[in-house]
Amino acid sequence: QSFKLLGFLDVKSVPCARESVLYGSVGSLVVGLGHFLATSRVRRSCDFAVGGFICTMLGYWFYCRYNLAKQRIRQRMLKEGMRNKILFEGSSLDPERKLTGNERSDS
Repeated sequence: QSFKLLGFLDVKSVPCARESVLYGSVGSLVVGLGHFLATSRVRRSCDFAVGGFICTMLGYWFYCRYNLAKQRIRQRMLKEGMRNKILFEGSSLDPERKLTGNERSDS
C-alpha cells in the first residue's frame, strides 16, 4: 500500500521522500513553536511553520538526492573497476603485475 503526498509524490517508493517529509514535519514543529514562544502570535507562527516545513523538506530532499547520486557514481566506478580487474587479470595490461627482465626487454 502506498501513501501519496499531494496526490503525486509516492512517499514509499521514491528515494529520499519519506525522510524529507519526516524531517520537514520536525522542522515545521521547531520553527512554528519557536516563533510562537518568541512572539505569542498564533497565525504568524502557523505561517512560519508552513515555511519551515517547505524549507526543511526541500533542503533535506536536495541533500539526500545529492548523496544518493554520489553513491550511485561510486558504485558504477567500483563495478567498472571490478570488471576491468577480472578482464585484465594476468594479462600484460594488468597494472598490478610486476614486469620481469625478459618482459621489459620484449616491449
